[in-house]
Amino acid sequence: MIRHPFGTLALACIALAAATACAQSRPEPTTAAPAAARVAPGVPSMAALVDPQRARVGQAIADAERGTFDAAAYADIARHPLYGWVEFAAARRDIDTVDAARMRALLARYDGQAAGTALRALWLAALSRREDWPGFLADWRDGIDDLTLRCAHLHARAAQGRTDAAWTQDAQTLWREADVALPGVCDMPMQRLAAQGGLDDAMRWARFDAALAQGRSGVMRAAAVGLPASEAALAQDYARWLDAPRGVPTQWPRTERSRRVASEALARAAKANPDAIEAQLPAVAQALGFNEAERGRVLYEVALWTVASYGPRSAQRLAAVPAASYDVRLHEWRAREAMARSDWPAALRAIRMMGSEQRADSRWTYFEARLAEKAGDRAGSQRLYRQAALKPEFHGFLAADRLDTTYALCPWQPVDPPALRAQVARDPALVRALGLHLLNRDGWAEREWKDALGRMDDVQRRIAVEAAQANGWWDRAVFGLGKTPAGEARPDELRLYHLRFPLHHDATIRRAAAAHRIDPAWVAAEIRAESVFDPNARSSANAQGLMQLIPTTGMATARNLGLPWPGPDALFDPDFNITLGTAHLRELLDRYGGLPYHAIAGYNAGPAPLKRWQAQRPGMDPDFWIETISYKETRDYVARVLAFSVLYDWRLDGSARRVSDRMVGRLDGERVRFACPAGTAAP
Repeated sequence: MIRHPFGTLALACIALAAATACAQSRPEPTTAAPAAARVAPGVPSMAALVDPQRARVGQAIADAERGTFDAAAYADIARHPLYGWVEFAAARRDIDTVDAARMRALLARYDGQAAGTALRALWLAALSRREDWPGFLADWRDGIDDLTLRCAHLHARAAQGRTDAAWTQDAQTLWREADVALPGVCDMPMQRLAAQGGLDDAMRWARFDAALAQGRSGVMRAAAVGLPASEAALAQDYARWLDAPRGVPTQWPRTERSRRVASEALARAAKANPDAIEAQLPAVAQALGFNEAERGRVLYEVALWTVASYGPRSAQRLAAVPAASYDVRLHEWRAREAMARSDWPAALRAIRMMGSEQRADSRWTYFEARLAEKAGDRAGSQRLYRQAALKPEFHGFLAADRLDTTYALCPWQPVDPPALRAQVARDPALVRALGLHLLNRDGWAEREWKDALGRMDDVQRRIAVEAAQANGWWDRAVFGLGKTPAGEARPDELRLYHLRFPLHHDATIRRAAAAHRIDPAWVAAEIRAESVFDPNARSSANAQGLMQLIPTTGMATARNLGLPWPGPDALFDPDFNITLGTAHLRELLDRYGGLPYHAIAGYNAGPAPLKRWQAQRPGMDPDFWIETISYKETRDYVARVLAFSVLYDWRLDGSARRVSDRMVGRLDGERVRFACPAGTAAP
């Protein structure tokens, strides 16, 4: 067990001392939390959670969910920090029949905790179904933002005759803010609001227009109910046209709303059929009197969904979009389309038409330099390369390679006061979050994590992330650093590389990489990109484990290796997953001519799209080929994995293979070192 730097007790023992017996130095059984991630020299490590009662708590939760929980049989864990979630599980199962007095006792006991908040929401929903409006009002708490519960609150107040000015204001606010169709429990409050004169035609149209802006035809239809008959009929016709814009709506009034509906409808339909919409646009525009912005809205989507597939009329349609309708997205597609045709002067012009903020992004600074170099402007390209090379990102590394210089990296390794670390370690919500994660109850753990971080400052939040990683919750650094819970940017936190790029199972990674002649940094980068080192990760496509292998791929790879296939669940075993995933990378690398950037694209997108991209741009330089991948997800994925490979090379060995060599599979090139540019080290 790793000792905690602020004293002789482990982090969890300090936090759980009042509730559990914690071992000071005794190792846990084989079910213990993962060891702490490797950290850079000088960075104190946190300790893994030691909780001998964890398995018993997990069993109690399982019993509660099955309906076999007996509190007396689990009296030994009644003071455990996670017992609130045991009681939550039991109450949730019987929420529609549970005794009100018992429920209110639970709410009082866990008031202010995430379990209590979750339980209150379930209880209020049950009271609403029972139409126990006095009970609902008694148990309501201000600050609940669930739409259904807010409507039920209005219903409860109305049922008790409390439709005062505050009720009217709350009902109107809900009407304006709700961006989805209102649930049935809202019917009575909204009918009462209308009967009292608080829901006039202007408010109905305002909700209609807000729904139109979001493309929600169902909400548009619902908002129109209650309008005068002629207006309601027009509104319903608008909603139908948004779903399926056919013909020319000559019967509509030539109003701003008609034009907005028509342009939005055509723009939405352009994604599926840009050719048809381009042909339909002139007649609709003439019938309703479109202005340039309304035409531009449609032409923008026609161009976007043509160039996204590099259709033959891409350049023509991009040129037809009014300048005022261009945004960051279309500017980059104009540059990308020219690159795909190897029209280097046009690509350079497209980049130079971008706004200054977009051009300052390392991606476009690098490509402006690259294209300036092709145009013979060596001085200009060198200046731009130097600018891009300041960023520790894929294109920054590429720029450094063009300059034949070191890679920019300014790691931040703060050492926090021991007393503060102890304070964070004792935070009850953080302790519960970590315990729930170790029980694979990540939905509940997320609630506790959010509660804990919502009360922490930046330093405390950073310490909490380190504690999470010590307990195998690796993705907290990805989702918990770089900005505050309120969304405020904290760019210096991106320099916490020892947290943002955890290194776990490195012995297995090295062993598998050596066996299949694969760069171990690439394997680690794939794991970071695919699962953030979560061995239990499962995607919507049923990709599983650290390297997100589909079971059929895993089975085929195991067969090729001569390994037994125990079944899909074996992919959740880290060693087995890394063994198969690394072998699969080798298969892809061999299949695609030894070019890692093709193999990475194939790993993400599959063989069919990759084959198409290879056929479209054979022989294109790797940097341009990657940038012109038509799928944004894959384009960003390839760049991300290559950049992550550089950073994991640094974590594994202190230096790195050049990304220019790495992406083409060149293993004998000179390794590059890292340096922090002057003036950029201080946080």
